[in-house]
Amino acid sequence: MTTKKLTKLLALYLPYILLGLVATNFGEAWRLAEGKELGDKIMSMMGTIPVAFANPLPSLHPLDLLVGLCCGAGLRLAVYLRGKNAKKYRHGMEYGSARWGNAKDIEPFMAPKFSDNIILTKTERLMMSNRPPDPKNARNKNVLVVGGSGSGKTRFWLKPNLLQCHSSYVVTDPKGSIVVECGNALLKNGYKLKILNTINFSKSMHYNPFAYVHSEKDILKLVTTLMTNTKGEGSGGDPFWEKSERLLLTALIAYLHYEAPVEEQNFATLLEMLNTMQVLEDDEEYQNPVDLLFEELAKKKPNSFAGRQYKLYKLAAGDICSK
Repeated sequence: MTTKKLTKLLALYLPYILLGLVATNFGEAWRLAEGKELGDKIMSMMGTIPVAFANPLPSLHPLDLLVGLCCGAGLRLAVYLRGKNAKKYRHGMEYGSARWGNAKDIEPFMAPKFSDNIILTKTERLMMSNRPPDPKNARNKNVLVVGGSGSGKTRFWLKPNLLQCHSSYVVTDPKGSIVVECGNALLKNGYKLKILNTINFSKSMHYNPFAYVHSEKDILKLVTTLMTNTKGEGSGGDPFWEKSERLLLTALIAYLHYEAPVEEQNFATLLEMLNTMQVLEDDEEYQNPVDLLFEELAKKKPNSFAGRQYKLYKLAAGDICSK
């Protein structure tokens, strides 16, 4: 135990120790008092108190020490219970204690290195690290910026924080100005820029979901996503058509994934296959190019996933794909 802690404990318990030592003399006075009845004992004690306190030192008799211990411990218990049950008042704070923060308040939440912070104001910042020296200073990194058009949300908050270059960013740029004004700075700091432009595809990078298909489960996920996002509002009807569409798309995408070259695994090839799936209602024996592909696949790989799905699809009505 350190000296500081020992001093603190001694200061806390010293009054109770002193009371206990003084109480040993009262124990001695009670022990020296004559009489068998309680009243006689108390009256006799009035005469023995001066005798007991004639010696300034505490009594070391076991009974007297027990009296002193009980008195000291009893007082400590009474003080503890009073403090535990005491009401806590906040005088002058009846209407709340909120106040404006100052530099000292925000200091524990800022990283020493300027670029490792989210800029909030000219003087206030928030560290990016989720593990500050003191865990209680950890905060989430969400910031809500409220302002009307032209108030400077992009100019005075977004761009300065982009130029901090402390993490990866996903930025919506409806005006198309942020990438022009901050793009070169990000490139110079080692960033790789990827742009998705849904208005002008000639200025956009492209995404091929087929590159992320690695299993039959991934194929089913892709088909579900494709159907969900191409379904018109309020569309409904016989689920037969939806099930047939699901089987056909699953079969075609599975064929592209397992059988086609990598350069042909894309939506362009998928659309081309769909366009060649003409059905002649008056000729049930007619086979379009896709039928021939799957017929050849069935010979080479009778139990292939793509072949099984296409076989289930072909069990449906023959005019599903008719134009």
